[in-house]
Amino acid sequence: MAELKNVEADLTRFRRRVWVAALVVILGFSLLVGRLVVLQVSRHDALDARAERNRTSLLPIVPNRGRILDRNGVVLASSYSAYALEVTPSNVPNLDETLSELGKLVALTPRDLRRFRQLRAESRSFASLPLKTRLTDEEVARVAAQNYRFPGVEIKARLFRTYPYGELGGHVIGYIGRINEAEKERIEDSDDAGNYRGTESIGKLGIEQSYERQLHGTTGIEQVETSASGRAVRTLSTTPAVSGDDVMLSLDIRLQKLVEDLFGDRRGALVAIDPRTGEVLAMVSKPSFDPNLFVDGIDVESWKELNESVDRPLLNRALRGTYPPGSTYKPFMALAALETGKRGASMVVNDTGSWTFGGHTFRSHEAAGSVDMRRAIQRSSNVYFYSLANDMGVDTIHDFMKPLGFGQITGLDLGGEVRGVLPSTEWKRNTYRRPEQKRWYAGETISLGIGQGYNNFTMLQLANAMAAVANHGLQNKPHLVKAVRGPHAQAPEAVVLETPVNLGYKQQNIQVVLDGMVSVVTDGTGRGVFAGAGYTSGGKTGTAQAVTIGQKDRYDAKRLAERQRDHGLYLAFAPAQNPQLVVAAIVENAGWGAQVAAPIVRRVFDYALLGQYPSEQDIAAVRQGRGGPPLGTPRAAADIPLVPIASGD
Repeated sequence: MAELKNVEADLTRFRRRVWVAALVVILGFSLLVGRLVVLQVSRHDALDARAERNRTSLLPIVPNRGRILDRNGVVLASSYSAYALEVTPSNVPNLDETLSELGKLVALTPRDLRRFRQLRAESRSFASLPLKTRLTDEEVARVAAQNYRFPGVEIKARLFRTYPYGELGGHVIGYIGRINEAEKERIEDSDDAGNYRGTESIGKLGIEQSYERQLHGTTGIEQVETSASGRAVRTLSTTPAVSGDDVMLSLDIRLQKLVEDLFGDRRGALVAIDPRTGEVLAMVSKPSFDPNLFVDGIDVESWKELNESVDRPLLNRALRGTYPPGSTYKPFMALAALETGKRGASMVVNDTGSWTFGGHTFRSHEAAGSVDMRRAIQRSSNVYFYSLANDMGVDTIHDFMKPLGFGQITGLDLGGEVRGVLPSTEWKRNTYRRPEQKRWYAGETISLGIGQGYNNFTMLQLANAMAAVANHGLQNKPHLVKAVRGPHAQAPEAVVLETPVNLGYKQQNIQVVLDGMVSVVTDGTGRGVFAGAGYTSGGKTGTAQAVTIGQKDRYDAKRLAERQRDHGLYLAFAPAQNPQLVVAAIVENAGWGAQVAAPIVRRVFDYALLGQYPSEQDIAAVRQGRGGPPLGTPRAAADIPLVPIASGD
């Protein structure tokens, strides 16, 4: 009986265990079915998309950067495809050993290694960095055959930027360089983040920077199927990249080269503007630099040489160099006197060679005698303009000069422009700290009349102001870009120009000033340089002090260090009756403007108006500051070859 009860108890326990096990199994299957329902129904779309992403990758297709061309279609910047040897430091077990072994396969120069180390210091360790660019076919074959030995090393097809004419127009064209961390953060915070996927370089200076959006183009997308290891198996779809727009400048690169050749090794700047449109035909800053140095990342030694040079080749003197305008300011002072009614054109002033104010004597380079306004411009009478400045006062001068663009941003479509200084009583109060410095003294006004004192302007501002006067008071905004052409466009699309601003000057007042400047060329300091020219021009020579010379001291260039000597300036327009070109030029520390700056301007006019290019003999003479009328027989400008000095493979 007892045995029967034990059997029944065992069966009961067994049945209970079976039910428990069954319930566990049923619960497990229920959970599994529930999970399957969630995965297959509720989350089907999301998981399907994730699986698709795991199966496929979206690869950016970097667009070909647009070209930069001059007004005649000469290519100043372009891109080409070539192979580069790239290294990802985080994937390389022994970097020094790898570099040594790679050096046996390709010719690695010290500059290549310096640039790579600098890029490594500035980049993240997992970034792919170029070790050597523009590999030859033989080098590609050698590395490809041995590539299994070098983890973290790849050969990649890249687009490279090239500037065929090297230093020519370097400050205007600018350059591109690798995107740094600050630029990367700015891009990621902008609407262009997607368009810069895969892009490694960006415009850093000049037109390359100012027109980055147009030049960059639109990034394409390639969708590829990948294996479990991430290897691309096949291409599923492709959205091709759209090349950047071509940007056509108003610059005449042949004229630019002529001017740069005429400067030679001297420092200075020149700006040539068409007053009728505001187009900039030449913008020279000397010395210049080669933009090709920056494309792959400039090495430390080259950067140090450029950045620490006493000649400051990286400074764009045309729109960032500020100088006292010297006597080139006098025509504007004359116009200010006429427009404000402070002095009439026929009023005569006796220039005895000096003028005394407040017990201080202001001297002149010579005694011009009795001069009216036209003759005061022709003879460059300091006394006439000393007294005029005193009659007008600093704030009246400021208020007249400001609309002309002095001390203002002109709005040129090139970044980096500076204001310079157009002084006023308010400017001085805001600039200086000590109470005695904030006060404007009447004696400080006198030197403003001859373009000295606190006056400091750029050559762009000087040319822009002269263009407004030569265009009979209609002021056009200066610009460098003439047209933009899309990759599929049949013709370039001209840049829409702003409506000229009418400064409201009386035409008879403008004519007095222009006549005075013409007389400088026909009977004044510009007569010798422009002898025999096939056109009539107007001009004004100028000399600007690099260091202050006491009124009682006599300027003697031989006794001064080279960089303490006066700057030579020339401001001009031509032809006289219908001005088509305005030029402002300065040659630093070179002396008298009629001797060093005017000869350069004469050759610019000969080129632009007559199609003449100076002889080699004449170019050499101008470089040495011995320029008068052209020497030798001028050549036809169209016959002078423009030879690239750098090109892509």
